[in-house]
Amino acid sequence: MKDSQFEHKASKILQALLLDLLLVTDGRTTDFLEILLNEQVKVQVIRQKQINEEDLKLIGESSGTPNYIRESVLIGEKSGFVVSHNIALVYAKHVPSALFESIAHRQKGIGKAINSLGIRSFRKVTDSGFVNEEESVDLFQQPISLHFPDLHEKVPYKRYDLYFGSKPGIEMLEYYHPNIIEQRLLQEISKDKSSN
Repeated sequence: MKDSQFEHKASKILQALLLDLLLVTDGRTTDFLEILLNEQVKVQVIRQKQINEEDLKLIGESSGTPNYIRESVLIGEKSGFVVSHNIALVYAKHVPSALFESIAHRQKGIGKAINSLGIRSFRKVTDSGFVNEEESVDLFQQPISLHFPDLHEKVPYKRYDLYFGSKPGIEMLEYYHPNIIEQRLLQEISKDKSSN
């Protein structure tokens, strides 16, 4: 096997391994994405709106309190690379009030808000895998258009619940750019070339 063929195969194996780890981790996904990309990420909220009771009934939930759906992307601060497309369903009555206020006012990303407020939480992964771009849906099973340009591979996704007590406070569905590892490798190669 030629060196370039070996390197390509090794790169694909490494990418698959790291994406598998991303899909099963129940830790802070943003931290993992920042490590993979080797830079901080920022949140860009695409849409955020209060959910009505009819929508909540579609997923078997009802509440007298305000609940929000939030769609956002995480973007590398230096590279501008979109690493994830996220949909969150926030149940006000199961989320600490300081966190809910931060989310409602779009002050920062959910994970960073939890961390900066020092709120204890745990995550439970409920589903993960890979889908074709045209199969991507939101938490109400409605089709969505992912903010990843030039997709040629299946998209990894993870669905999980964030708990702050006995019931989930936030339902998350995250789609990850399948070429995040390739982006990092290109970054490292470019850095090597510029230092020579």
